[in-house]
Amino acid sequence: MISSLLRGTASALVCACLTFALFSCKNESKKNLETSASDSLAKQELPQQKAAENFKIVTNSMEFILPKDTLLSGWNPIVYQNNSNETHFIVFEKYPEGKRLEDTEKEVGPAFQEGMDYIMEGNMDKAMEAFGKLPEWFSQVQFYGGTGLVSPKSTTQSTLKLDPGIYAIECYVKMPNGRFHSVEGMVEEIIVKDSLSDISEPQADYQISIGSENGMLLEGNPSAGKKVFKVHFEDQKVHENFVGHDVQLVRKEKEANLDTLANWLNWSTPQGLMTPAPKGFKFIAGMQEMAAGKNGYFIAELTPGDYVLISEVPNQREKGLLKEFHVE
Repeated sequence: MISSLLRGTASALVCACLTFALFSCKNESKKNLETSASDSLAKQELPQQKAAENFKIVTNSMEFILPKDTLLSGWNPIVYQNNSNETHFIVFEKYPEGKRLEDTEKEVGPAFQEGMDYIMEGNMDKAMEAFGKLPEWFSQVQFYGGTGLVSPKSTTQSTLKLDPGIYAIECYVKMPNGRFHSVEGMVEEIIVKDSLSDISEPQADYQISIGSENGMLLEGNPSAGKKVFKVHFEDQKVHENFVGHDVQLVRKEKEANLDTLANWLNWSTPQGLMTPAPKGFKFIAGMQEMAAGKNGYFIAELTPGDYVLISEVPNQREKGLLKEFHVE
């Protein structure tokens, strides 16, 4: 378990660990935008988004290709097409008012890098001292879900309820050399407007409830076909690897070792979330972390076989954050 010192600074560290690329990857045009202008962007009116319109994000290599950099507030279907040879995901992170990606380069980068260096050395006390230098506003970044991990040459869809504001999206799977995908270019900025979309909350076939007290609970026995899953976050907490609990849906081959998957999903170990992903598993869909009481949806095409619902935290089995099920 993490020490009381870790718990005291964990909220800032969560944001730091998940937004590593925000220190080096943005283009110059975005850096030159003034804060006052950015705050007004979310208040501009846009034509109402149609219910059939999905926001499709594409990865061909190590990037996010967006159809545009704005969304309407409310429910938004997010389609993620991973054409690459790597496993990726998308997480939505809402910045506090007046802050954008370039602010992290000036105020967060040095403290984060120092802390990461100490983590690699195994010196957690020094790492906590370094992360204590993070600006107060950085702990106010909020997580609004996203897609689960998606295997190469695969597509997934999530539906998120987004509030107006400035968001970053990123992937922090690691390269074989230990560099985060976000450092390689997988980070972008999205502005969510005040204008509401006309998209309704989806109707779910099955519900997954997740929390630190009751673990992960799946209502019903999923059958084959295209199914909609609702994910309800009963609560949220910071786990030993400094992230909150989420849901990953993974198809498991019979010979695959479940412990290998569980260990790989802990990013804070040297090999955790590092390419290549463990053999015998196909990442299909899921929902990145959200605040307590929030709901998100994802669509999964289920074929007969064995599946796992699992979270990106240590000791998932002991915490009830690992559930196996079979589809006939």
